[in-house]
Amino acid sequence: MNSSVGNTARLLGAGLRALLVLTVLCGVLYPLATTGIAQALFPDRAAGSEITDGSGRVVGSSLIGQGYRDDLRYFQGRPAAGLGENSANIQYELLLSGASNKAADNPDLVASVAETKAKVLADNTVPGFRPTPAQVPADAVTSSGSGLDPAISPEYAALQAHRIADLNDLPLPKVEALVRAHTASRTLGFIGEPRVNVLELNTALRDLTRS
Repeated sequence: MNSSVGNTARLLGAGLRALLVLTVLCGVLYPLATTGIAQALFPDRAAGSEITDGSGRVVGSSLIGQGYRDDLRYFQGRPAAGLGENSANIQYELLLSGASNKAADNPDLVASVAETKAKVLADNTVPGFRPTPAQVPADAVTSSGSGLDPAISPEYAALQAHRIADLNDLPLPKVEALVRAHTASRTLGFIGEPRVNVLELNTALRDLTRS
């Protein structure tokens, strides 16, 4: 009996020591090390990829899409597919994240795409420019897999450039140059597609119109 109790006590002691050591290693030292390395090598990303405006105020993260409440003076992002939108400030309304999971021939999705395309065409028709249905890219009428995509295609940004120039009383070449300056190429030259971060672009646009 005593031998059994002693063995049990030794096993419990070993288990507790292992728990303590692993807690310190995995729960304290490892997180501190990875956080320190991230802060040293990638300070911007480790801090949340924050975007600041011309005054230094944080306006959001480049990783999370924001809605602009149909304020047509700004570039619009991708549709949120009814999942809720993010407010145009740092107090995100991250209600839900996910895709609609509707098939391409789903009647509701087909109707939603047609309705959204008609709105995109109407919103971007300005004096001297009338877009055609063929000019509306897929990302203008469909949501991303998460519903929080922060970027749009250069084609969608170019489609909106005429409206942005008209409503903000800016020369079209200046708006187009702004889009080009905020167009990112494929990651490592071959991963993904060229993209324009909407929040970064709108922040630059806001700074430009306020200057």
